[in-house]
Amino acid sequence: MSVTHLRVLRVAAAVELLSLAVLLGNLFTVHAKTITTFGGPAHGMAYLVVVAAVSMAPSAAGSGARWRAFVPGAGGMLALRRLRVPS
Repeated sequence: MSVTHLRVLRVAAAVELLSLAVLLGNLFTVHAKTITTFGGPAHGMAYLVVVAAVSMAPSAAGSGARWRAFVPGAGGMLALRRLRVPS
């Protein structure tokens, strides 16, 4: 996996986890429509980028990182950990 792909995966994994935390925090507190409007698509896009980036990693197949990438919210972090990529 190239350095660029690793950087994309790290950023997307962080955005995926952070956006989920913001969306859940919003759901359990004020439930502002603006946060939902921007946070939902950001979370979904980060999720798709994580799945695509892990799918391109040649070492992901044997390590079990691919199926971990499909876990919503924390899948990117789980895949990074399985790939043994220092964050």
